[in-house]
Amino acid sequence: MTSSLSRLLLSISAALLLFGGVVHAFAFKKAVAAVADSNLAAFYVKALKGLWLIDSATLIILACLFGLLAVRPAMAGGPVVALMALIPAATAALLYYFIGAFMPAHLLLTAAALAFIAGLLITRV
Repeated sequence: MTSSLSRLLLSISAALLLFGGVVHAFAFKKAVAAVADSNLAAFYVKALKGLWLIDSATLIILACLFGLLAVRPAMAGGPVVALMALIPAATAALLYYFIGAFMPAHLLLTAAALAFIAGLLITRV
């Protein structure tokens, strides 16, 4: 059985991740401009560009999955949802470690916690 609370938590998590993914994608031009003026080797410039957009795509795809599961919770069990929540949780942990506390990391951690709790609430009968 899936509670309406788990659906609400997944919906909020999806909205946060979608917002973060879109904002991150829009910031790509600024990131490219910043590394263009650096003395980084070409490989690292290309890697940063790829990783930047990979992160945006991951957030948007995960948002779509959580949104889908909020609408159709029977498509995945609670443990699967909880495991998927580890993706933004791990990203947040790495951001805290390498950059420190700042809003994007807080949003990722919040989205991860909401999805993880939703996963714990989802039970199969």
